[in-house]
Amino acid sequence: MKTIKVLGSGCKKCQQTAENIQQIADEMGQEITLEKVTDTAEIMGYGVMSTPGVVVEEKVLHAGGVPDKEKIKSMLSQ
Repeated sequence: MKTIKVLGSGCKKCQQTAENIQQIADEMGQEITLEKVTDTAEIMGYGVMSTPGVVVEEKVLHAGGVPDKEKIKSMLSQ
């Protein structure tokens, strides 16, 4: 099971990113733990300046804007 964190303030783009990740993980039959990180200090700790950010297994794989379906699939496949 992968641990995935969506970094952001809880804005619409952050919510959409989290929903898309969960939906695609379900489609791929992957079990994930999805966390939403809204604490600014924690987000900055990952070096993310533009949200939403996506962290998979403590590695930042995306920052800024909603990732497209293919990018999410790629992140889940790593």
